Amino acid sequence: MSLHLELGSAIDAAFEDHLDTPVEQKQDAMIIRLKNGVVLNVRYAAADAYSLRWAYGDAESGIDTAPLHRELATFPNHFHEAGGRVMADPITRPDASPADNLQNLIRALIDDPMLGARGLA
Repeated sequence: MSLHLELGSAIDAAFEDHLDTPVEQKQDAMIIRLKNGVVLNVRYAAADAYSLRWAYGDAESGIDTAPLHRELATFPNHFHEAGGRVMADPITRPDASPADNLQNLIRALIDDPMLGARGLA
């Protein structure tokens, strides 16, 4: 998917000082390894259809747009926190560009891999 290639190049350039390795391209995903230990798996099926999953140590969290949680204010996007709760997504918006969403998430993960600074963890 060319979107992944474009996003990978943009992330390599914008976050060079925070990347442990260059963005790794897979058949349908990208893997971003940050120096702080976060490993972020990025999958975009379309600009408004995405799965952004990350691991930090043994903890795993993610944001996606699977239309499952209609009760959340940010439907269809939602945040799966490491403890298992599903809540409104504090970072991404389906109407924002993939580059903006991904850069906003990476900035937040650099600051706090568990997103606890946002009062979520």
